[in-house]
Amino acid sequence: MTDQSVDRLRLARTEGVGPVTYRRLMEGYASAAEAIDALPAIARAGGRPTPPQVPSPRDAARELERVQAAGGRIVFAGDEDYPPMMALLADPPPVLSVLGQMPALHGRAVGLVGARNASANGCRMAEALATDLAAAKLVVVSGMARGIDAAAHAGALHVGVTVAAVAGGLDQPYPPEHAGLQARIAERGAVVTEAPFGTAPQSRHFPRRNRIIAGLSLGLVVIEAALRSGSLITARLAIEADRELFAVPGSPLDPRCRGSNDLLRQGAHLVESAEDVLANLPADPRRLGLSRTPDFARDGADGFADAKPSRPEPPGAATDLAGAQETLLALLSPSPSELDDLVRRSSLPTPVVMAALMQLELAMRVEFMPGNRVVRL
Repeated sequence: MTDQSVDRLRLARTEGVGPVTYRRLMEGYASAAEAIDALPAIARAGGRPTPPQVPSPRDAARELERVQAAGGRIVFAGDEDYPPMMALLADPPPVLSVLGQMPALHGRAVGLVGARNASANGCRMAEALATDLAAAKLVVVSGMARGIDAAAHAGALHVGVTVAAVAGGLDQPYPPEHAGLQARIAERGAVVTEAPFGTAPQSRHFPRRNRIIAGLSLGLVVIEAALRSGSLITARLAIEADRELFAVPGSPLDPRCRGSNDLLRQGAHLVESAEDVLANLPADPRRLGLSRTPDFARDGADGFADAKPSRPEPPGAATDLAGAQETLLALLSPSPSELDDLVRRSSLPTPVVMAALMQLELAMRVEFMPGNRVVRL
């Protein structure tokens, strides 16, 4: 454990610091400790009268120790061991807690998600498909939920490796009856989460869990998803990350299949067997131009997410961001708005938009959501 690790964890766990703000702070300051020192002035510029709550060094060190005592480890965005596919996202999770085998997060992977109340045929399809994909040396990624997720993990474990992205802490298996499944996954593959150790999973955590599934995968397969479901959220996040999208067709009489069938209408690859996935899965997302960085994070001409974002406006900069804040707040609502759309509609320079939004997030007036979206709080 190093002081740098403790400071990076403190910054990532600070109230109001989301993935985009964390990334910009780490790019804009010499160290996490320097960024933490700058937080009160940035939050005050966003209209917050009191400094954001920053975990103490003792609390951050305790979280690191608890993860290590459970047999896991914490990796930070920018580390050599950070999952390379996840690093391609414009808003990669700043911190991941991992239980199991780190190489599982570096292999070519396919996400497989679907209904919790899945049919017997849907579970059978998920298990068979996962077995065949794992036999082809692909890592199968899913969310360890009941139904399709559990069947996918079980199928992959027959012959290969699987990764479970979970919504709570590593010590909080969910659903509880899948504690044994989580232990088996950690032995052969990995369990990964963005949540702090000890966090009980809540509904608001699942979109971030879904982003991890999409972010780790070259492509995503959807089996039995209703029109309004977490699986379709994962599909949207996969599309926004320029990952390949696949769907298994289902009966038009089954409401559990309406969402997945709709994905096929929108152009997802139809899947009847693992061969359909293997034939359309890219070998190298960088070479094929996947995971392009959106406008707000782009600095280089190639458009890849490893291009560094423009630096945040330092406290006390001559640029007056108050007007930019009011413009952006007028455009925002409780419904998520795409970040690139905000840049276009505000007619403000991208660095000004990002600096103003960082101030507003630290002031708890806006929040960055998975998939490069912003909401007004």
